[in-house]
Amino acid sequence: RAGLARMKQTLVQAKMGLEDLRQGVVVTRQRLEVEIRELETMRRRKGAATGINDSETVGLAEKYEAIHEERSGVLKRKLEAQEAELMLVEREVTEMTTEFKRAVSGASGPGTIGVDDAARAEADSILDDGGKNVASEIDALGRAGARSAREADAERQLAELKRRMGK
Repeated sequence: RAGLARMKQTLVQAKMGLEDLRQGVVVTRQRLEVEIRELETMRRRKGAATGINDSETVGLAEKYEAIHEERSGVLKRKLEAQEAELMLVEREVTEMTTEFKRAVSGASGPGTIGVDDAARAEADSILDDGGKNVASEIDALGRAGARSAREADAERQLAELKRRMGK
């Protein structure tokens, strides 16, 4: 059962990371769209300035065109890398989910983790909700971490008090 709990915690963290990756892809895509629009604007301004023989504006437009072109190139490569990472992590989470289901159902072969119906129902609720339960799991993990930190702090303060009283 402890192994199942660790698997569940790992799966929840992986799903949380997956959501972060998805958000990162969205943000990068938006930034890339902005850079492409800015690049197009600089090209239009350069064309207009060339048409009226405004060399100063042409020079500035060329400078900013190069900057936006470089930024958009970097963002394109970043987006490609993020999308590749997202596909990799999605595949890993799918594999982890399958492994977790197998462990919960007791079908993982010799040395199977035996679980009761309550644990199986809890696992099913985590997996079947499409990730909606992830936020509550993250909150629970956060509360558990905070509680552990408070307990450790209390133990440290108690040890310090005992040390002072002993002197």
